[in-house]
Amino acid sequence: MDFGVDSPKPAVIAIDLHRGHLDPAVATMPLAADRAAVVVEANRRFFDGCRAAGIPIVHLVTTYRDADEIRSNPFWRTRADNPTATRKNVERHNIEGMPGCRIMPQLHADGDWIVNTKKRYDCFVASDLDFMLRRHGINTLLITGVNTNSCVLATTVRANVMDYAAVCIEDCVDTMDGPAAHEAALTCVRAAFGWVMTGDEALRTFGRR
Repeated sequence: MDFGVDSPKPAVIAIDLHRGHLDPAVATMPLAADRAAVVVEANRRFFDGCRAAGIPIVHLVTTYRDADEIRSNPFWRTRADNPTATRKNVERHNIEGMPGCRIMPQLHADGDWIVNTKKRYDCFVASDLDFMLRRHGINTLLITGVNTNSCVLATTVRANVMDYAAVCIEDCVDTMDGPAAHEAALTCVRAAFGWVMTGDEALRTFGRR
């Protein structure tokens, strides 16, 4: 398959696979518990295969100093002020020091890279992600995580416009906003921004390189 780069050098971009979304005991913006278990296990298997193939894992973790950094986003402010909004807890989500800021333990391994300055849906905003990827010669991003229709989609779009080859790993992403939003986001990716593959397909494709 042609990915539009002379020689693909991939890295996994693992978005917000932290307790704030995936651990029902502490999550402030939780994925449904049954779906969280599925997405954690899918990512665990995929990460194990990537590590064995020498593909680095980059964990992106949302962390805010205080609620003001969250509330400065106009739309998020309206979610926090609307008790019926699915994301009504946004103002209390992943403040520095909260347990939700920790990566799910079964998904992190020594040698993984961590970028814990993510502030917005787009993982490139206010972080050194692009600097790190360029310095290590990475040109192909295997994108996993939560939520498909916000952080995953926004990061895939940004990766595309920054001239990375963007591949969304469909069995390793999910959303708290339901299956229709999940499928709509993947449709947008396929139409204009990158490739959509299963974890097994990606390992067969990039593990050989």
